[in-house]
Formats: sequence, C-alpha cells, structure tokens
Amino acid sequence: MRRFDEIMQMAAGHHGGVEAVEAMLPSASSAAALAAIPDDRWLSTLSRCVFSAGFNWRVVEDKWPGFEDAFHGFEPGRCRLMDDEALEKAAKAGGIGHMAKARTIRDNAEFFIALAEEAGSAAAWFAARPPERFVETLEILKKRGGRLGGTTPQYFLRMMGADGFLTSTDVIAALKREGVIEGPPTSRKALAAVQAAFNAWKLESGRPLMAISRALALSIG
Repeated sequence: MRRFDEIMQMAAGHHGGVEAVEAMLPSASSAAALAAIPDDRWLSTLSRCVFSAGFNWRVVEDKWPGFEDAFHGFEPGRCRLMDDEALEKAAKAGGIGHMAKARTIRDNAEFFIALAEEAGSAAAWFAARPPERFVETLEILKKRGGRLGGTTPQYFLRMMGADGFLTSTDVIAALKREGVIEGPPTSRKALAAVQAAFNAWKLESGRPLMAISRALALSIG
C-alpha cells in the first residue's frame, strides 16, 4: 500500500499538478456544524438519496420541491404518522409515485426519532459518529433504516458534509491497485480492510476520509 503523498502525486500527474488536485478535494463539516442541521434536513436529504438510487437523479432533483411540500417539509414526527394512503398520495403529488420508496420516508422518520431519543437529535447522533468507524455507521444505517444498503448512505453522508469515503468505481479500482481489496468490498472482511486503509492514510496525512477518497479516485485517471 502506497503512502498517501505518493497517491497524491499519481493524482497530480493525471490532473495538472498538486495544486489542481488540492482544489478538488472536499472538506468535512465540523461536528458542531453537523449537529446544528435540523433533523428535517437530514431526513429530506436521505429520502432524496433513496429516491435517486437506480433512478435519474436530475429528475428527482427537479421534482424535490414538490416532495418537500407533499411530505410536510420532512418533519420526522409528521412523516412517521403518515399511513399508506397518505404516503401514496404524497408521492404522486411529488411526481414520483414509487410506493416502496415512499414507505422508507416513514420508516426513516421512525429511525430518526429513535436516534433523537438516544442522542437528543438525529443530527447530534450523526455528528458524534467517528469517521474511523465509518463502516460501523454504514452498518447501523443498513440495519435500522429503510433501503439504506449499497452506496446510498455513503452519498447521503457526503451530501450532509459528514466525513467518510465513497466506494465508487474509481475508488474501488485504486484500493485494488493498492492491494487493500480484491474486488468490490461487499463482505465485512473487505469493508474492515477498507476502513483500516483509510484510517492509516488519515493518520499519516491528517486529512479527512472524504479527501482521501477523492484523491484515490483522481489517482486512477
């Protein structure tokens, strides 16, 4: 496994130098900033990621203002109380009548309310999650949330500014090149290896996982 500065040099060779690469690397939000985001914004973003999975994301983006109105601004308490008839009506009013995904709004509202009972707010729970245990966070979301498998929770957390990595095609290719994994990290063993590699690069470089993730992708080409 290469040192992170070597990976940066590889990325720089593909993208016009180190300064150009540095400008492409994202920054994570502070725990205080994450905790200050209202829970309805967390639920809205999560729901948008769920609806975008396997669908044209631009269509979802264009229709999302209608979903904000139809789903009461994604206030968890109100979304939790919506029965199937109300969910179907709201999804159709929003413009994407996918009932299975509409139910996840209610399921994840229930999940967020449980997190709020544990940590004071769902936002506080997310803010307290350490990036060094990002895989564990993903596993919790998969087990306790609705339709939160695959890369959906990764993109959700990235959109919110929470630190973590993406197992995109290019990141997987880079991790394979570095000998961290042999293929897509679907097993617990492979995910643990990915987490360990990112933690090592974080310790070495002092950079957030999301910047490391982006640098790995850029090192592919």
